[in-house]
Amino acid sequence: MLHFLHIGKTGGTAIKHALRPIGPTRNLALHGHGTRFSDIPLGEQVFFFLRDPLSRFVSAFYSRQREGRPRYVVPWSHEEAAAFGRFHTPNELATGLSSSSGAERRKAERAMRNIAHVNANYWNWLVSPAYLQSRSADIFFIGLQEQLASDFATIRMRLGVSDDVQLPDDDVDAHRNPVSVDRTLSEAAAANLAAWYAADFAAMRECRRIAREQGLEGAIVDAEWPAAPPSA
Repeated sequence: MLHFLHIGKTGGTAIKHALRPIGPTRNLALHGHGTRFSDIPLGEQVFFFLRDPLSRFVSAFYSRQREGRPRYVVPWSHEEAAAFGRFHTPNELATGLSSSSGAERRKAERAMRNIAHVNANYWNWLVSPAYLQSRSADIFFIGLQEQLASDFATIRMRLGVSDDVQLPDDDVDAHRNPVSVDRTLSEAAAANLAAWYAADFAAMRECRRIAREQGLEGAIVDAEWPAAPPSA
């Protein structure tokens, strides 16, 4: 059995859309967000995708701002409604983390902890560095959302499936944000987010190290991102 671990906002919806038709014939288990690495039986192989934490934050913000529409409709929680009533763009929220106003900072921190996907980090799925290392032999592939097409082609090749198995090319099936949204992050916003998601940067570095150690293919092997989160 080969398991796909769906880490939120890393291209998983598109991957599952492409692989679902061949899943039963290839012993593929395409899991939802609730499945962690530790839920997968020892000795069974797993693959998953990662994404630059700042890009992932922007995607998560807009996905929840529109309540998952049009593919899904997941109404806001009370805390999410308050967050989106105060912060209208990802940049506004991220900048608020270093506001000179204590009240504004607290509102931003509360929003970061209560907006779905925004409040999740990679260890929610990968458990811990020690656990990840202990299961390194069970890792089939680690992909990057930024190189989704080429990494998916590598997965397709490793599975021995035809080129007819393709990623969706429309925003609804891929559950992508519209191209029109403002993805701009100021220098202060980017620094705030890098500090907030420091654990995610650490997870990505650990995954890159394991990919190299295990001789895995894919973009992550040669990926470049900050060795440490940028400082303010």
